[in-house]
Amino acid sequence: MYRVIKALNHNAVLALESGTNAEYLIMGKGIGFGKKVSERIEPGEDSVIYSLQSVSKRGKAKELFQEIDAKYLEMANAILNEAEKEFGKIDREILFPMADHIAFAVKRMKRGETITNLLTQDIRVLFYKEFKVASLIRDVLSCEEGLEIPDDEIGYVALHVHSATDGEKVSSAMQIAAAVRECVTLIEQDAGRCIDVQTLSYNRLMNHIKYMAARAVRGEKLKVNMNQYIQQEFPRSYEIADTVCDHFGKQLGKKLPDTEIGYLAMHIERVYTDEE
Repeated sequence: MYRVIKALNHNAVLALESGTNAEYLIMGKGIGFGKKVSERIEPGEDSVIYSLQSVSKRGKAKELFQEIDAKYLEMANAILNEAEKEFGKIDREILFPMADHIAFAVKRMKRGETITNLLTQDIRVLFYKEFKVASLIRDVLSCEEGLEIPDDEIGYVALHVHSATDGEKVSSAMQIAAAVRECVTLIEQDAGRCIDVQTLSYNRLMNHIKYMAARAVRGEKLKVNMNQYIQQEFPRSYEIADTVCDHFGKQLGKKLPDTEIGYLAMHIERVYTDEE
């Protein structure tokens, strides 16, 4: 049971938990409609409860909550509801940082300011499902604010969605996207041309590098060593893969196992073959 401190709007209330007096943000359809201060409420099955006591790597929930308009909390909650449908269990503590980002994005758009995210295309490929979920904000802002949010902003929201699903900090996801972009640039320089991002081989390459990064962070190693065979069959691809793995490891601050070279070379060879 909870006691209402303040009804933020029809779908959100600030409340105290009975017995502990801990503060919570409770969101759910109609939960704030007609509610008065000190009124006791019992959240329904479709309600989502956010603790304002939580302190995480993303910051203090209560401090962020006090600075964010409730409508942006609702938008972020809607995105997280969609993420939960897509990914299953997620970390909802990202609600406040995500809502904060959306609020600032709206301020920028209303002032006519635009941000450039050079990694948007890479984020779209690396975190395809997350980008799809984040794109929900496009219709919401168009309907409620009359604003057209650019893909560059959606890319940043997608990183917040990824953080909620993977437990990875937004900054870490951004670092991986940047490192992947640099690796692809190295491959393009070796090929002497830009790689067509619409090809299946490119998408496979990007996904392989993403999981290669995940293995590096977790300290996992591939069990099968294909290096000797790949080096013999595709020497050019193996050489650039060796360079990319070395560079990628330095970017992540992790030394990649040698077994990664052969697998990456195989994907690079597919890209080169498609481009010829």
